[in-house]
Amino acid sequence: MTDTDRPDERGEPARRLRAAAADVFGWDTLRPGQLTAMEWVLAGDDALVVMPTGSGKSAIFQVPALLLPGPVVVVSPLIALQRDQIAGLPEQAPRAVALNSALTAAGEQAAWRAVEEGAARFLYLAPEQLAKDEVVERLAGARPALFAVDEAQCVSSWGHDFRPDYLRLAQAVRRLGRPPLLALTATAAPPVRREIVERLGMERPRVLVTGFDRPNIRLEARRFQDEDERRRAVVERAAAEPKPGLVYAATRKDTERCARELAGLGLAAEAYHAGLRAAERRRIHAAFHSGAADVVVATSAFGMGIDKEDVRFVLHAALPGSLDAYYQEIGRAGRDGEAALAVLHYRPEDTGMQAYFASRTTGR
Repeated sequence: MTDTDRPDERGEPARRLRAAAADVFGWDTLRPGQLTAMEWVLAGDDALVVMPTGSGKSAIFQVPALLLPGPVVVVSPLIALQRDQIAGLPEQAPRAVALNSALTAAGEQAAWRAVEEGAARFLYLAPEQLAKDEVVERLAGARPALFAVDEAQCVSSWGHDFRPDYLRLAQAVRRLGRPPLLALTATAAPPVRREIVERLGMERPRVLVTGFDRPNIRLEARRFQDEDERRRAVVERAAAEPKPGLVYAATRKDTERCARELAGLGLAAEAYHAGLRAAERRRIHAAFHSGAADVVVATSAFGMGIDKEDVRFVLHAALPGSLDAYYQEIGRAGRDGEAALAVLHYRPEDTGMQAYFASRTTGR
């Protein structure tokens, strides 16, 4: 949690950023890399920042926003992420509002008024909102000072989180008068970084890539020949470890079976997958965040929306879809900096299942 740069080696922008971070957010020190990226934002440079999950990427736009002349637009792919980031702002921070499909017409108008009257400094929205001409026109009238793209890997067809709606962001930025761009992601290999820069239309971006090590997460891998033995091992480990925790399974059927077995041991366990109704997914998400659910057993559908600091373990009941996906998923653990555990339970046959899943998406 220490800033590696000495205060007397930085100029006035750094001093102002440090003061804002301390006065409003209570951060007396900044993490390595944060201050450098904040300075780029304050200077009006485009910037691509690749930092591990839990390293404070949101602070890179939250702190400069206190010093910028206009509102900050934050593109975030999930309503759950938007809610979590807004709820996580301290009381003394500038107001934040969201535009999404969950709002009533009255709520949407209230959000717009807050932005246009200067009462809200942050406007969170999903990328599909920018397909609406009226949204882009009203945003342009608000003269945003920064356009921040969270989960920027969603723009890349190389990434496992590809979202076609992200492809329209470059055009939207031009229509907004081309405010500076900030792209944030926890994982992006060099090809993904290049694609983010190109598809967002970033101009001579400053690039910050910090280390990916999460030393508080202990990694284990266990190989199995028998499927029943693996299933028992996953359930027993999930039951034995401190809670709360996540278990990632390959199929919807697997999530339901594992959750049922954990519930049979007296745990508050929930199965989560894309086949559930939206209301049920929201209920499970809320239960996990509130502590009402000990364990969520999920497919990869339970991913980007997880912003819970005290997850103590992430177990994989099968090989994940990619190395990027594995890093993202285990990164849900130990965001509070305390000891956490990630265990991969695999069989050699898992590669065949992942090859099948990949074959179904190559035509996208």
